[in-house]
Amino acid sequence: MVKEIEVKLPAGLQSRYAAEFVQEASSFTADVYLEKGGRKVNAKSIMGLMSLAIGPNELVTLSADGADEEEAVAGLAGFIENNK
Repeated sequence: MVKEIEVKLPAGLQSRYAAEFVQEASSFTADVYLEKGGRKVNAKSIMGLMSLAIGPNELVTLSADGADEEEAVAGLAGFIENNK
């Protein structure tokens, strides 16, 4: 499952938000990836996520593959779009 999302977090996916995002992504069994500018990283890796340097109002592609992929994409998209 794949979804393009606009980052609505005030600081983008940096520091605290990145750590919270990775923790949330790790709660799913599906493989979860985040892509920006042609670079795709494991969304369960804090180093990978930070390497994308995702700022506010940027478009990213979230993808998941596995048993709970729909729940993963829905939950993580909500986090990025609404910090929920």
